[in-house]
Amino acid sequence: MSLAPHAVRVETARGRYHPEPESSSRSPWQRDRDRIIHSSAFRKLQYKTQVFVNHEGDFYRTRLTHSIEVAQIARSLARALHLDEDLTEALALAHDLGHPPFGHAGEEALNIAMRPYGGFDHNAQSLRVVTVLENRYASFDGLNLTWETLEGLAKHNGPLPKPPAYIAEYDGRHRLELGTHASAEAQVAALSDDIAYHSHDLDDGLRAHLFTIEDLRHLPLVRDALAEAARASLDVPPARLRHEMIRRVIDAMINDVIAETGRRIAKLEPADVQAIRRAKKPVVAFSLPMAEANRAIKDFLVSRMYRHWRVNRMTQKARVLLEEVFRLLARDTSLLREDWRARAGEGGTPRAAHVVCDYIAGMTDRYAVDEHRRLTDITIAG
Repeated sequence: MSLAPHAVRVETARGRYHPEPESSSRSPWQRDRDRIIHSSAFRKLQYKTQVFVNHEGDFYRTRLTHSIEVAQIARSLARALHLDEDLTEALALAHDLGHPPFGHAGEEALNIAMRPYGGFDHNAQSLRVVTVLENRYASFDGLNLTWETLEGLAKHNGPLPKPPAYIAEYDGRHRLELGTHASAEAQVAALSDDIAYHSHDLDDGLRAHLFTIEDLRHLPLVRDALAEAARASLDVPPARLRHEMIRRVIDAMINDVIAETGRRIAKLEPADVQAIRRAKKPVVAFSLPMAEANRAIKDFLVSRMYRHWRVNRMTQKARVLLEEVFRLLARDTSLLREDWRARAGEGGTPRAAHVVCDYIAGMTDRYAVDEHRRLTDITIAG
């Protein structure tokens, strides 16, 4: 497939922070993708859930299944838009590496705990994972990903005039041009996250009986998808109707992105990837009607799923659990395993807080529950 003029290109790639010989059989972004897949942080996504906690059911989406779904959507979009599929896929697979256990509840707990030290941001933590915390290579910390992948992780949601602390720190030694947009490939990965997130949370919410299909009929995009699914699938069981609806929602969003992005590219006429970075607004986007339809889905999910009393109860328990684990470990680092204790130093210091934050952010749901039990249940040996 021929690449668009504004796609990233191997011949103009900016390399890696730590120079390495190029591969004779893989592009730089194929290597990035493979390093991400083989990382321990990626494997842990299997036991990190998005809305539901790990033990609530094995059919709800985890961060791993979500990341794979995002990558599938992103790769399809990249192919249709003549962008580099491998960079797009690498960014889609890496975008959630920094998420702590228990989804948004975990992020809120760590953000509160780290407020005196700059807060917690999962995008910054993703960058931290791939530049510092993964320890697989003899010559450097992190995964030593390409500049283009690091740029996409840092600013896939747009320019960062006020970057989170770690992104600003990293940019001080390895400039990522934080004041500009990321590549079109990174923009595709970001929008694919939205498409997967909202459509699949509708699916999980229906599975969990937090709402019914009838509750969705007022949402324009979903209403149309339901009507099409019903016409094509007369008298099918509700579960199949749900699947037919969800795939039509995804298909409508993807087709809209392709059409709207084509319009924006035609207007901008970018000669290269730098023109994409310097553009005044993203080139990969929903049309205005689709953006409004997507916002309606998000608002519905916030009110009927993310703030459902069943979810609220689990969110509260998860938040309290992580806050207590953080407080105990940051105050007394002698409770940490030896390798983490050596990094943390004395308890009650900013250094200890940052190390404990890294430790907790890397936990799975199950490990966080077990660690809390080990720290608080006097009948269990440490």
